[in-house]
Amino acid sequence: MTLDVALRLRDVLQASGYRVVMTRDTDVFVPLGTRVAIANSYRNAIFVCIHFNAAPRSGANGIETYFYSSQSLALASAIHYHVAGGAPTPNRGVRRRGFFVLRRTTIPSVLVECGFLTNATEANYVQSASYRQKLAEEIAAGVRGRSQVTTSGSSRVAVAGTVPLQPFIDQTRVHDPDLSRKRSKKSSKSKSSKHRISSDTDEEKKTSTKKKSARTSEESDDSGGSKKKSAKKTSSASDDEGGAPKKKSSKKTSSETDDSGSSKRKKSSTTQPEN
Repeated sequence: MTLDVALRLRDVLQASGYRVVMTRDTDVFVPLGTRVAIANSYRNAIFVCIHFNAAPRSGANGIETYFYSSQSLALASAIHYHVAGGAPTPNRGVRRRGFFVLRRTTIPSVLVECGFLTNATEANYVQSASYRQKLAEEIAAGVRGRSQVTTSGSSRVAVAGTVPLQPFIDQTRVHDPDLSRKRSKKSSKSKSSKHRISSDTDEEKKTSTKKKSARTSEESDDSGGSKKKSAKKTSSASDDEGGAPKKKSSKKTSSETDDSGSSKRKKSSTTQPEN
């Protein structure tokens, strides 16, 4: 499959006036070191490695394009932009990774993953000669358009004869200052925006806390006043209940006792016999 796409790509590029050197044109294995040596023996050239993917999970699918050095990003962006845009499969993006053939070559080099043979749908696409021809033509369009890559505009839409520089996922642990400079502008804008949002949020929290504290203080004062009033009323009521009624009751008892005593004296004097 890969050799068939590579041979089709050779024919398309030769028709456009390019000189094409193949690392192989028959179905034989070529060691990685030999591929790198062939690529590095030509100046003012590019190296394009064509591959089909595989994964343990059958649901994995889509187009990926790999590069390593900063000088290869424009080529990777152009090829991926055209291949991912022309294929009926998901766009898995551009990725930076240290594959041997990308890390050891001294010229712009990319590796194009044209789909997953372990995915039933994509494997079915690859069986079609017209689909393999389509892949070759889209890769060729990327090769021709590598000098038109620009950092302005959207990463998905080209503007009048330009190819947008594609965002990429860095899957290496090797720092490249040239790549860092290209990404620093977007990163600084994002950090500045996050800082402003964080500052605004802190101010809002402080204001909200002050308002809540003021309301709590006022409610405490009102509650204290209500308790004092309630205490006064309770005390007054207790005084009334414990004062006048008890005095009246005491007087009545005393009066009733006097009347009772008078009545007894009268009765006692009435019952004495006459002489």
